[in-house]
Amino acid sequence: MMLADGGEAIADLALLRQQAEVFGPVASTPTAWRLLADIDQAALAALQAARAPAREAAWLQAAETRTGIPAARAGGRDLPGLVLDLVATLVACHSEKEQAAATYKRGFGYHPLLCFLNNTKEALAGVLRPGNADAGANTAADHIAVLDAALAQIPDAHRHGTPILICADSADSAKAFLAHVRALRERGIHTSFSLGHAVTELVRRAIRALPDHLWHPALEQDDTLRTGAEVAELTRIIDLADHSPGTRFIVRRECPHPGVQLSLFDLDEGMRHQVSLTDTPHGEGSPAAPGGPPPSARARVEDRIRGGKTAGFGRFPSRHFAVNTAWLELSLTALGPKYSYCTASWLAEPKKLCYRLLHAAARITRDGGRLHLRISAT
Repeated sequence: MMLADGGEAIADLALLRQQAEVFGPVASTPTAWRLLADIDQAALAALQAARAPAREAAWLQAAETRTGIPAARAGGRDLPGLVLDLVATLVACHSEKEQAAATYKRGFGYHPLLCFLNNTKEALAGVLRPGNADAGANTAADHIAVLDAALAQIPDAHRHGTPILICADSADSAKAFLAHVRALRERGIHTSFSLGHAVTELVRRAIRALPDHLWHPALEQDDTLRTGAEVAELTRIIDLADHSPGTRFIVRRECPHPGVQLSLFDLDEGMRHQVSLTDTPHGEGSPAAPGGPPPSARARVEDRIRGGKTAGFGRFPSRHFAVNTAWLELSLTALGPKYSYCTASWLAEPKKLCYRLLHAAARITRDGGRLHLRISAT
């Protein structure tokens, strides 16, 4: 409750503790610390298992009271089914904490990997990792674990028979991860992928070989033209022998923004290039179609990350990694409902929803020995 109310530290429980008539008995700070320390892997699994039926009930209620789960949009079009965004973010630690490490941005802290549902903005799953996680050999394993945990959070009626597009950044296009995505189809889960891809020498040669007439204007999310940006398809001029049939390469180039880091290839060409690997079909509804949005999932989930960091995982309270792992799971639990199931939640940031919903003026009254919370109907 404290995290859902916008708290960022265990000491913020004091706000709830001072309103005993509303919240009842609230644990002391030492009790809260002991609780977090006692959450082991079995307890984490139980928490995750409890979130899934709660989400299913909320989705059923959304279907009864509104039009149900909204469609994700790209290039001015509604995408079919669900869109999962896997993204890693850096969380700085200003003191020594277990498994905190130097990051690729020359900072120090953690590098959690998260999965958000693009349709409703809710956090589905996440795993806490050291700050140098992407430098190791377990990157694909981390993504597979988070993806499976996210799929387990989706109600069965939506998980089976509904198209599910999986989007991620360039570090995630490892063959093991792609093989896992394809294997999910054998289990009746209709998955497809749109992943960032490194601009390798093979890709650079293909980009240079593209004639100008094959470049098409790029679109913004609202279907308007993006100034100074173009997209093209490399599928027919690049070697895809190592990839499954139907895999496509999409390249996007645009005038570099001030301050952006450019490779030597980008400096030579005078444009910033981004490449995505996808098996979505060409044409309407394809998020990676020429003219579509940027290939990186990062652009769509920055606001989710910012919201999540205001719901708890912007800072981690303990020097112990296990306690911080439990804190991340509780933060994801607190982040889900206020993003997804309120009338105005499609556009609102978490802090705004906290202010609007949890800080409303009210009175506590007594009637017949019972307590009532009186909130204005307006």
